[in-house]
Amino acid sequence: MTQRIATVTLNPAFDLVGRLTRIEIGEVNTVETLGLYPAGKGINVAKVLADLGTPPTVAGFLGEENQGDFVQNFAQNGLTDHFYRIGGKTRINVKITETEADVTDLNFLGFEVSTQDWQKFIEQSATWKDQFDLVAVCGSLPRGISPQQFAQWLESLHQQGLKVVLDSSNAALTEGLKAHPWLVKPNRRELEVWAGHPLNSREEIIEAAEQLRQHGIENVIISMGEQGSLWLNREGVLQAKPPRCENVVSTVGAGDSMVAGLIYGLAQGWDKEKTLRFASATSALAVSQSNVGISDRKALDTIFAQTEITVISKNI
Repeated sequence: MTQRIATVTLNPAFDLVGRLTRIEIGEVNTVETLGLYPAGKGINVAKVLADLGTPPTVAGFLGEENQGDFVQNFAQNGLTDHFYRIGGKTRINVKITETEADVTDLNFLGFEVSTQDWQKFIEQSATWKDQFDLVAVCGSLPRGISPQQFAQWLESLHQQGLKVVLDSSNAALTEGLKAHPWLVKPNRRELEVWAGHPLNSREEIIEAAEQLRQHGIENVIISMGEQGSLWLNREGVLQAKPPRCENVVSTVGAGDSMVAGLIYGLAQGWDKEKTLRFASATSALAVSQSNVGISDRKALDTIFAQTEITVISKNI
């Protein structure tokens, strides 16, 4: 598979990441600061890919007034910057991890994309088929872009022949699924929201994921936290389960790390089993650190070797 990869973050943010034992509602909480990072799901994916030696192009929208740290981050990681600048500031999100690894997100509203800016961005992306082969579209939508507009844009990428990886949630995911993405990676909760009911067993998760795949999506991957992940496509169903992490620092970016691991494995031409094993190991490594990225490649290799792969079903 080719190496021409782009990640798209339409609604980036500075992530203010902290940790404490337990949030006390209505009280003053003292929080250990873990860091303030230029982020957003697609940017996180790009950071991991860069650490793995495959720096992609990054695109989306970026506020002009506080872009400096993002620009520096892109340069440090060797990322090609195709972000469209708009007036205003990129938002700040607060992510608090408690002792039991529960994460509370306080996601603030950011800039609003005007009709004119959205149209210019669409025009720029109309030639992406000449620059990329795989485009990972990750995260939420900024104000000014409706889920329907988002789906129409995704469909335009599909019509260009691009392989679209979609990692979003809520209405953006629901509408985006109508645009025939090549691969989607909802977590268990997001799949439950899509299905409209709780999924209480692996069998129920697989059944819902198969229903999702029937909407014309080649690859459906479900992340399930400590239970690992599932990959459904026409070849069958695989499950990967990494070893339990005994020192969870933060689960922020674990899903993004998994997407990066998947893209990396596919770009290397690995088979399905090796790719899912690697992606699961990359996600597992992420929870042991405060920032997104590959901090220790040897530790990643160790987790990879200990990750279990189960063939649940195989289509011959």
